[in-house]
Amino acid sequence: MDGDNEKITIRVPRRYLRAIDYLVKADDFPSRSEAIRAAVRDMIYERIEMVPEKLEKIQNAEQAVANLEAMEREITK
Repeated sequence: MDGDNEKITIRVPRRYLRAIDYLVKADDFPSRSEAIRAAVRDMIYERIEMVPEKLEKIQNAEQAVANLEAMEREITK
C-alpha cells in the first residue's frame, strides 16, 4: 500500500460483506480492501459529473426564491 492511503472504519450490512467476500473468493478482487476501493472509485467517477448540475439547480432555485421575495416586497410596499 502506498503512503497516500488513509485507513477508515465503515459499517456495512452483512449481506454486502458476504457479497464482497464472494467476489474475493471468486478471484475478482485480491482482498476486501481492493473491492471496497474499486466500489468507492466507481461511485466517484459515476457521480462526480452530477455535482456541477446539482449546484446549478441549487443556485437557480435560490435565485428564483430571491426573485419571488423581491416581488413580494415590491407588492407589499
